[in-house]
Amino acid sequence: MPWVYLLLAGLLEIGWAVGLKLSHGLSLARPVPTGLTVAAMAASVILLGLAARHLPIGTAYAIWVGIGAAGTAIAGMMLFDEPATAARIAAIAVIVAGVAGLKLVS
Repeated sequence: MPWVYLLLAGLLEIGWAVGLKLSHGLSLARPVPTGLTVAAMAASVILLGLAARHLPIGTAYAIWVGIGAAGTAIAGMMLFDEPATAARIAAIAVIVAGVAGLKLVS
């Protein structure tokens, strides 16, 4: 179950990072995206905490950040027309390889 919590925490991290953009930086002028972003932040950290009860914190945190970083970069390319250069895609692949490596050795 800790790996499921960690995966969900990472997916919520992507959600709140995208939410930061959609809420214009947690602007009160955009209450729905701001509220959803704050809720996703809280849920993500809570799930990370639950995962860290059973996984090494270094592994859990690195995987959480990796899922969030890679997923947010991909979401930015897909949702906000951010550049999808070969260098960016290669860097994302390195992050994914690192996350997979940590999973394999934990």
